[in-house]
Amino acid sequence: MTAEFGYDYMFDIDRDILSIDVGKGTQDILFFDPEKSVENSVKFVLPSPNVIVGKEIMAAVRTGRPIHLKGFTMGGGDCVAAIMHAVNSGTGVTATEEAALTIRDNADSVREKGIKITSCAPSDAVVIETRDFMEREIKGVFDSFSLDYPKNFAFAVQDHGYSPDMSNRIYRMNLFRELLDENDWVLNSLTSDPPHPSMTRMRSVLKQAPGSLVTDTGPAAIMGALCDPVVKKMSESGLVLVNAGNGHTLVFTIKGTEIYGIFEHHTGRLSTAGLLKYIEELKRGTISGKEVFDDNGHGAEVRKPLLTDNIAVTGPNRFKLLPDAYQAAPYGDMMLSGCFGLLRFWEELRG
Repeated sequence: MTAEFGYDYMFDIDRDILSIDVGKGTQDILFFDPEKSVENSVKFVLPSPNVIVGKEIMAAVRTGRPIHLKGFTMGGGDCVAAIMHAVNSGTGVTATEEAALTIRDNADSVREKGIKITSCAPSDAVVIETRDFMEREIKGVFDSFSLDYPKNFAFAVQDHGYSPDMSNRIYRMNLFRELLDENDWVLNSLTSDPPHPSMTRMRSVLKQAPGSLVTDTGPAAIMGALCDPVVKKMSESGLVLVNAGNGHTLVFTIKGTEIYGIFEHHTGRLSTAGLLKYIEELKRGTISGKEVFDDNGHGAEVRKPLLTDNIAVTGPNRFKLLPDAYQAAPYGDMMLSGCFGLLRFWEELRG
């Protein structure tokens, strides 16, 4: 590391923490041990729980038996697509009230899709557990490699918030604005410990792992990317920082510890040209939340313009969307940006 940019961020944490960033395609896991350098941490990237549960549902459909979903509210994606495939193929699907929230916040809408909400599984049903925390499987990995299982946990999941009567995209951006205003637009504004009461998915993770720190994936990745010394240096004079995830792309304009503006979109609906157009509007403060929403994104919120040529990007779709931007890789590992961000939030929120 050059003297110009200094060293990577050093974590001031005195305990081991299992940091789990649950995304649309992968769950990225870092076992932080304060006795080791970060680079020597145990870490792995696995398929996301929604991908795994989706495969379990598809396998159950092939048995010809009904399916019962029980457990916790979890992320959608592949598992919801598999649920709808099961219903459309004539397979009977039932779900507990909490598991049904995975499909939609509105119970009537879930029923209209052909799913019965009940705590009782049919006698011949294949019972599938919905969960974002795959504790049994992760414990199995630790046991297989003779690793001590940690006592402390931090999770990142994307939560749109409980919004049975309005678009969850609108609700999410409205909540972002509320949190930013309440916290004077500082970097950790979008994170609270414990999670905001309307964050049903985060609260569900907290039920699975009581005492954990649980926050949102996008802000965690942004905070983690700032551990890259080049990104940190850029932020001092002003920076556009992008997390190009598998499901969503979240963009911040940042100077020092202040957020100037944000917007969020679905990664699959963005091209390089389209993303650069939105970035330019964000920098100038002219971006319209309605424009982003009408383009099937989430929306945008701006406090003030920030004209800068500095652009950095992290996330698995970074090269696809922004090949010419600085490719952030904190501690040499881009896929764990969210995990590093969780450790930063742990420091700030739990001392």
